[in-house]
Amino acid sequence: MTSAYQHLTNTFRRLSRFGHLAAIAGWDMQTMMPAGGSRARGEALAELSVLQHEILTAKQVGSWLEQAQAESLNDVEAANLFEMRRAWQQASLLPAALVEAKSIAGSRCEHAWRQQRPANDWPGFAANLKEVVRLSREEAEIRSQANNCSRYDALLDLFEPGMTSARLDQTFGDLTQWLPDLLQRIVAKQAQEPVERPVGPFAVEAQRQLGLSIMQQLGFDFNAGRLDVSAHPFCGGVPEDVRITTRYKEDQFLSAMMGVIHETGHARYEQNLPKQWAGQPVAHARSTAIHESQSLFFEMQLSRSAEFLQLILPQVVAQMGAQPALNADNFVRLNQRVKPGLIRVDADEVSYPAHVILRYEIERALIGGEIEVEDIPAIWQEKMQAWLGIDTSGNYRDGCMQDIHWTDGAFGYFPTYTLGAMYAAQLFQAVKRALPQLESQIRSGDLQPMFDWLQQNIWQHGSRFSTRQLITHASGEDLNPLYFRQHLENRYLHN
Repeated sequence: MTSAYQHLTNTFRRLSRFGHLAAIAGWDMQTMMPAGGSRARGEALAELSVLQHEILTAKQVGSWLEQAQAESLNDVEAANLFEMRRAWQQASLLPAALVEAKSIAGSRCEHAWRQQRPANDWPGFAANLKEVVRLSREEAEIRSQANNCSRYDALLDLFEPGMTSARLDQTFGDLTQWLPDLLQRIVAKQAQEPVERPVGPFAVEAQRQLGLSIMQQLGFDFNAGRLDVSAHPFCGGVPEDVRITTRYKEDQFLSAMMGVIHETGHARYEQNLPKQWAGQPVAHARSTAIHESQSLFFEMQLSRSAEFLQLILPQVVAQMGAQPALNADNFVRLNQRVKPGLIRVDADEVSYPAHVILRYEIERALIGGEIEVEDIPAIWQEKMQAWLGIDTSGNYRDGCMQDIHWTDGAFGYFPTYTLGAMYAAQLFQAVKRALPQLESQIRSGDLQPMFDWLQQNIWQHGSRFSTRQLITHASGEDLNPLYFRQHLENRYLHN
C-alpha cells in the first residue's frame, strides 16, 4: 500500500518536472527568443504556472499532508514534509486566476523592459509596472491576512523564510551607522593610490573565452550547464542543467568577468545540491540569501582577493592582451576599487549595500501602498543623492529601470543581496579557520579544499535545515554582521 508520504513525493516529483520545463522556457525567453514570441511564450508559461498551482493545491494533497504527519519518517523525510507543507500552504492561499494574471503581467513587463530600458522609456515601463504592482499588492494582502503580518513581510517570507522587516531594519540600521563613514574613508584613501584602466576594445569572443576559462577553474560542470548572454546576468535552469548568463561591453571586460564569477557561485551551489533527494523540496537551495551568499563568496570573498586575482591574471592577459594596466599590482587595485556608481550589478562591495537598502525602502513602501509607481523616480533620485552623492534625475535607464526584479513582481528579493554578503563574509571566516593554509592554496590554484568545505557545510544540505540552523552549523553562530564590517575594513583600510 502506498503511504501518504509516497503519494506526496510522487506529486512533488511531477511538479519538479514541470518546473524544469518552466525554467528552461524562462531562460530561453531572456536569451534566445525572438521578440515576436513574447505574447505566446507568456501565455504558455502562465498556463504552466496554473497547471502547477492546480496540482499543488489539489484537495488530496492537503489530506496526504495530514496523514503523513502520523507516519514514521526519518529526519530528512520530516524536513521534506515540512517544506512540502510550506509550499502547499503558500500556494493554497492564491486563486488560480491571480496566479495566471501575475504570470502574464510579469512576462509582458519583463519583455517590454528589454526595449524600454535602452530607450530610457519610463512612461512605457511604468504603465506595465503598475499592473505588476497591483497584482503583487493583491497577493501580499491575501498572504498577510493568512499569516498575520505586514504585506511586505508576507512577500519577504517567500524569498527568505523567517526573515521580517523588523529584523532587517535592525540589521540594516546598524549598517547605516558605520557604512557611510567607512565609504568616505576608503574613497579618500584610494584617491592617493592611482589606478590605470585597461584600454580596449576587448573582443566579445575573447571575453567569453576568459569567462569559460575561469568557470572551469571554479569547478563549473559544463556537462550540466552552459554560459550565454542576456540583458541582465542571471543563473537559471535546474541543477541538472544550470544556465548562467552575463552581458558584454567592448570598452571594458571586468564587469562581464565578475558577472560570470558571481553567477558561477550560484551555479556551483545548484550543481551540488543533494542529488539523492532530487525532485523534492528538501533538495532545493535553502533560501535566496543563502543562494546569494554563495555567489558573493565566489565574487567578493574569493575572486576579489589579491591571491585569486594574481592567480587568474595570466588567463586575463592571454585573452585581453598585455598592457601596462594588467600588471599584478594594478590589476588588484582595479578589482578592489571603491567608487560609488549608478549601476548596482557593477557596484563595489562597499557601496553595494546602499543600492540594496534604497530598493528595499522603496519596494516596502510600494507594496504597503505608501507610494505609487509614479513616485519611484523622485524617491530614487533623493535616496541615490543622499547615500552615494549621485544624480539620477531623468536617467531612468541607469536609475530605477536598471533591474529586472520588479518586472515579474519579485518584491522582497532585494534585501537578500546584502544579507547574502553578510553570510558570505561569515562563511569565509569559517573557511579560513578550518583551512589555515587557505591563502596559499588560493594563490597556487588549489581551490578544492575550499569547495569541499562548502560541499560539506552548505551545498549538500539543500533545505534540510533552517537558515539559522545551517549558518550556525557552518560557522558556529547565527548571522553576525560584524564579520562583514571586519572584512571591508581589513581589505580596504588595513591592506
